[in-house]
Amino acid sequence: MDKRRRIVIGVLLAAVFLIAVSATDIYIAPEAGRVAGEEGIGVVVTILPQADFVKNVGGDKVQVTVMVPPGASPHTYEPTASQLKEVSKAKIYFKVGSGVEFERAWMGKIRAVNPDMQVVDCAKGITKLGKDPHIWNSPINAKVMVEHICDGLCQADPNHEAYYTENRDKYLQELDDVDAYIHGQLDGFTENRVFMIYHPAFGYFANEYNLTQIAIEHKGKAPTPKVIQDCVNKARQYNLSYIYVAPQFATQNAEAIAHEIGGQTVFMDPLPRDYIANMRSIAASLSLEME
Repeated sequence: MDKRRRIVIGVLLAAVFLIAVSATDIYIAPEAGRVAGEEGIGVVVTILPQADFVKNVGGDKVQVTVMVPPGASPHTYEPTASQLKEVSKAKIYFKVGSGVEFERAWMGKIRAVNPDMQVVDCAKGITKLGKDPHIWNSPINAKVMVEHICDGLCQADPNHEAYYTENRDKYLQELDDVDAYIHGQLDGFTENRVFMIYHPAFGYFANEYNLTQIAIEHKGKAPTPKVIQDCVNKARQYNLSYIYVAPQFATQNAEAIAHEIGGQTVFMDPLPRDYIANMRSIAASLSLEME
């Protein structure tokens, strides 16, 4: 194993450790998806990365409920009665706003449960890539979402505006730092800038860092045998060694493709609890493919 590979694997292990440590500070209840902490204004978000954004800006002034819990997919999840009860008590809802299926199916009912709740669209100002809803998987887009979250919290709780803006500025710097880290990991590769993934959740990441994402799954449908063979052919064409998979989706088809090319599957989480650590892990993991 060469020196660079040892360094990258070390970064991956460190990122996993950081994510595990961070999870001790964010407890997600099985039903309601509430983030533990001191009592604060009631905030609801759709997905885990948003909860991380809100906690970094809101700190101990917010109490966050996550609608799509760990391990679930925002493309298919349905809220529980206890989650809707949390919505009924909330002051503000930060929706992703990019066309996530959960929000398309449920925002009407969520608004009806609490008509007085402020709803903030975190996607405002972000350029969409077709029908791809995964806007958060780009640190540049994440910065826009964090700005909207700060503005919403300041409007809902103006007495703590200075606190929120200070936290926002600190977290925006962390996002700038991770953006620079990703460029440092990936910009040096000039030939092979392609990766294959089961669920196409990293289109915005690929667009931001001049990569090409090849998806196995299309429009939420499992691949046919022909699609699998096409993916095998493309993986061989680009000399790929890794097939990336998300914890929220089945991996059998990806494992079959990896087997055919003599490669392996690698997890890449599109819905992390710790956004910064996960972005670093993703960059380090992709750099292995591009060597």
